[in-house]
Order: sequence, then C-alpha cells, then structure tokens
Amino acid sequence: MDKAADCYTTQLIEGDGTFNADGLENFIKQVKLEECGRSYAIVAVMGPQSSGKSTLLNHLFHTNFREMDASKGRNQTTQGIWIARCTRIEPCTIVMDIEGTDGQERGEDDTAFEKQSALFGIAISDIVIINMWCNDIGHEKAANKPLLKTVFQVMLRLFSPRKTTLMFVIRDTTTKTSPEIIKSKLRKEIRKIWDSVPKPEAHKYTHMSEFFNVEVELLSNYEYQEKQFKEEVAHLRLKFIQSTAPGGLNDDRRGVIPASGFSDNAQNIWKQIKENKDLDLPSQMIMVSTIRCEKILEDIYSSFVVNYKDWRHDLGADVKSQSKKLRSLLENCLSNYNKEVVYFDAEVVSAKRKQLEEKVMEHVLPAYKQLFKHIRSESLDYFTRALKDALNEGQGFAEAARNCTKKSVGRFNELCEDATIKQANWDPTKIRDKFYHDLDQHITKVRAARLDELTTLYEVTLFVHASYSEIQEVFATSIRSRN
Repeated sequence: MDKAADCYTTQLIEGDGTFNADGLENFIKQVKLEECGRSYAIVAVMGPQSSGKSTLLNHLFHTNFREMDASKGRNQTTQGIWIARCTRIEPCTIVMDIEGTDGQERGEDDTAFEKQSALFGIAISDIVIINMWCNDIGHEKAANKPLLKTVFQVMLRLFSPRKTTLMFVIRDTTTKTSPEIIKSKLRKEIRKIWDSVPKPEAHKYTHMSEFFNVEVELLSNYEYQEKQFKEEVAHLRLKFIQSTAPGGLNDDRRGVIPASGFSDNAQNIWKQIKENKDLDLPSQMIMVSTIRCEKILEDIYSSFVVNYKDWRHDLGADVKSQSKKLRSLLENCLSNYNKEVVYFDAEVVSAKRKQLEEKVMEHVLPAYKQLFKHIRSESLDYFTRALKDALNEGQGFAEAARNCTKKSVGRFNELCEDATIKQANWDPTKIRDKFYHDLDQHITKVRAARLDELTTLYEVTLFVHASYSEIQEVFATSIRSRN
C-alpha cells in the first residue's frame, strides 16, 4: 500500500513558525478526523537532531516522514512540525514529527523554537515520545537533558485537567546492562531533572506523577540489529492500538477537545505560544467550544430557515398537519444541534442551545401566531356549520347552542394543544378569549335572527287567522313592547 496516499503527510508548522492552516484543513478532510468525536489520539515525538525520530515513526506507525541519509552526514531532516495519520491503527491516531533539538542549523534561535514546539506538542498531544540514546543516560551533558527540562517546564505552564503520557524510547540498547537497570537508572534521572526545575508555589512539592504517566521502552540498534529492531517496534505498535480505551496509553480523556475543534484549537494554541502567553487548557477548551458551537449554531439555523420557508408556503392547509410539521422542524433543528455539539463544554453547549432556540422562535413567532389565528378562524367556521346543521335538524336553540359550543371549544383546545411548542413559551390565552367572544357574538346574532324569524312568522299567522279587532290588538301590543 502507498504510504503517501494513506497517511497524508502534511507540514503543520513551517521552519519559520508559520502555521499551515489550509494544509491542516485539507489534512482533516482527507483523514475524516471530524467524524471521530473524542475517539482519536495525538502522538508527538521529540528528541535530539539526527536521533532517528522519523525512522522510528515510520516503522512504528507506517508513515512516510523524511528520514536522514547517514551517508550524507548527520544533519537536520525535519524542519518545523509535520503530521501524518498512523495507518491501520484504531482509533484514528495522528502523529507529529517535531524538529530535532540542539541542531546547529538554527544556532541561537534553537532554544526559542525548541521551547515553542515542545509546548505546542505537549499542549495538543495525548502521548509524547521522547526519543533518546541509551549512552546518554546518566551523562551530565547528554543531549536529552535540556529537552527534558524544557518538557517539565512546559508541563508546569499548562493548566491541564488530565495527564499526558511520556514514553521514553531508549535507542541502541546494545549494552550488556539489563533492561531493568537501564529503566531504573532513567527513572531516577527523570526525577532528578524534575526536582531541579523551578516550580511555582502551587506545585513546589507536587510529584511528577500528577502531571504525567511515564513509560520506558528499549529498542535495539536499527543499523546493526535491524531484524530485532523491527520485531521490538512491531511489539511496541500494539500499545497504540485502542490507546484511548480503559487501561490504554491515554485513557484519561478529561478535557479532550472534540476532533471537529482540533484545527481551531491547534491554531489558537500556536498563536498564544508565539505571543508568549501562558496556556490555560480548560479555558482553551471553552474557547474552542464557543467557536465550534457558534459555527454549528449558524449552520443548523440556516438549514432550519430553508425548511421553514417550505412550511410557511403551505400555511393555511390542514391545521393539525401543519402543526405537526412545525413541531417536527423545531425538534429536528434542536436534535441536530445536540448531535453536533455532544463532545463540547456542557455550559457552552447549553448557552448556545438557548441562543439557537431564541433565534429560531424569533423567526417562527409571527407565523406561529398566524397559525393560532387560523385555528381560531377554522374553529369558528366549524361551530357555525355545526350550529346551523343542529337547528336545521330541529334541535331547540338553547340545546343546539350549548352542545355545539361544547364540541367546538373542545376541538379548539385540541388544535391549540397540537400546535403548542414548548420552546415558544407563548400563552394562547388571548386568542382563546377572542374565540370565546366569537362564539358569543355568533350565538347572539343567530338568536336575534331566529327571534326575528319567529316574530315575523307569528305575526303573519295571526294576520291570517285572527279577526280585525284581534289583529289591531296584536299590533298595538307589538308596538308597545318595542317601545
């Protein structure tokens, strides 16, 4: 399989410190990182220049980082920071190849970039591999000592809620010294360096185990023991499979930035590092959550507006059906938001959801009120027809009015209940009162019309059957009653 096509090696930060934002966005799309939620891992490798970091990564993760050509001398091969996807490792694992330390190419600028890149690597990584030579252990002027001091200083600058795993990979263990002695010696040296690093008052007596987990792995010489080296690396590779599962290398997932926020997080962290600002990772999590939730909010809202226009176009059709469609639109809108933001900071998610609800309801409210007006109008029509039919069937006026009112009010309340949207927080009492007033007015109007009809009919009947004197008396009585 073509490694280049599979791991999408990309330069993340150039040698001059320029962040390759476009390259990162393209990389994220290629590896489909945004689909991973919190199920992904970031691995960074640090170490002295020409210590074989890229070679180790390529064998360990099946990547294709540029490697040093020993025949051309030991010089710098990795400039800046490069990233690649580890092939055939789940969950999705991204590895960063960080420019080697103590290189002669940078000269005086080496220390500044070394600290910046170390801070960046540790800030966004779950696992940090420290690549070092076996014969450097115990040497006062070993190349790894300044790096370790830098790493520890960085750890103390980060207000991270979770531990980072530091994996010390010891290269070229050709010595006859037993692995246990080498590991013990290294751990003592690590503690010594930790104790020597100046600490803020809050962490003056803090044990290093509160900041990170330490793993030590030994590898044979690649050039002289290639077969053994590859077997050891293959065994080490197994540790990175399901590394986020309980008991894995980085099973502490507190404060992990969701994959969809990785790009924003990386860019903002590098910007703060370049500006020499202290990093507060919980605050960083909130910032990234805010940026991503706002973007998701706008996307969800835009989609809702398009669907809402279709619903508004059909407004006036069957009320029950329209009410159901509107509720479905709102529920889908909020449900889609919840799915997209599930991994972000809970307080930010809640605040942005409230904003989305307010924005959506502000957009919907005019049509929502119009829907209730339509319910009022349709319900009055229903009552009018029902009362007319009941009277035509011979029911008494009082009984017909009472029965039709009861049915119509029940139907009106049912339609209002179907149309009610809890997010709207809108009280339909006024529209209900107007509907009751409509019923009273119609009943009064029909009653008056019926009385007029009965009066006319009564008068005509009298006129036909009564004597002249009786008719005069009826008319006189009628005139007196009207006056």
